[in-house]
Amino acid sequence: MLRKMKNQKGFTLIEILVVVIIVAILAAFAVPRYLRYVEKSRSTEAQTAIHAIRTAYDVYVQTNGTAEGYSVESALKDARLGEATLKHWQFEVVGNPPKKYIATSTADFASGEGKQVWYDTDEAAFHGYGVDNWTNPDTGGTETE
Repeated sequence: MLRKMKNQKGFTLIEILVVVIIVAILAAFAVPRYLRYVEKSRSTEAQTAIHAIRTAYDVYVQTNGTAEGYSVESALKDARLGEATLKHWQFEVVGNPPKKYIATSTADFASGEGKQVWYDTDEAAFHGYGVDNWTNPDTGGTETE
């Protein structure tokens, strides 16, 4: 004779499906947020380097009265940036006195080549990759917030 089991062990298909749907919904919110966190974290290397380069320019201008004759290479040397930073980013300074400091990622950068972070002296703010531009995980392109 077969006895009916009153307490079944395990989960039904419906219960498993509900859990999978809940996990998928949570992942849909968590993954983009995590990717933005990673981009923000990776952009801080460029922001820190730009700050050091700005400081080098400021010291030079205070000493000499102008940024004339002071190159990005000289600022990089005076800023004493680490080898990893120099390997991941190329730097450019626009204007005299400087109006914009730009860092562009190289092929050695973990998120790929061509990402830009810049500091605008008129706005006194950073912009670009990981600051106000995010990679869209669906298209690989960037979007602005």
